[in-house]
Amino acid sequence: MKKTYKIDVDCANCANKMEDATKKTEGVKDAVVNFMTLKMSVEFEEGYDPKEVMPRVLENCRIVEDECEIFFK
Repeated sequence: MKKTYKIDVDCANCANKMEDATKKTEGVKDAVVNFMTLKMSVEFEEGYDPKEVMPRVLENCRIVEDECEIFFK
């Protein structure tokens, strides 16, 4: 399952860090962050609920970029 989320991040480098952090999150198969459109596309692994995975994604992203935001609620 793929879902797209609106994000708030200050620079392209930070967006790349968010992408890497998202890809390392359990339950995420793949992720692409587009800084120009401020959107994140996340492909979830089979059997994982996006509503349970996304809070962990945000937590991991804030480790590398503490002022980022992902609008998933």
